[in-house]
Amino acid sequence: MTRTRTLALAAAGVLGLAAVAGTGTLASAAPSASTVVATRQANYKKMGAAMKTLKDELQGSADKDKMVAAARTLAATVRVQNKLFPDGSGPSSGVKTDALPAIWTNRDAFNADMQKAIAEADKLVAIAGSGDKSAIIAQFKATGATCGGCHRQFRADD
Repeated sequence: MTRTRTLALAAAGVLGLAAVAGTGTLASAAPSASTVVATRQANYKKMGAAMKTLKDELQGSADKDKMVAAARTLAATVRVQNKLFPDGSGPSSGVKTDALPAIWTNRDAFNADMQKAIAEADKLVAIAGSGDKSAIIAQFKATGATCGGCHRQFRADD
């Protein structure tokens, strides 16, 4: 599948999931497991790219505007991720995913980790706006540690 097609499917999945989440009811044409998985994988790549931008800036010129933009991307994206793990979109769906079954069998812990990630990403946005490089580094590390903690519990090693 081409990158453009994958991103188009991902965008369609996000719109479909947003519509479902916004209404509180399950639409009759729920996105397929492959669409949901593609969307969440695309989002995780976007989050990884934002973290890389932050890391690169912190090791270099520390351009405040680039750091704020990357932190905002991270915070906005992590907010939608929890909605991208509906029942039937795990390994049992037959779609290749690194998501472990523990996401669905220990949903409360997964949801708690996602809430921690949202909180840390929000702090990163606020601190990135301060321009205080040492504070940004500290919050970057805290945010990364939260991501890593979730990965260890809920993501298969590549």
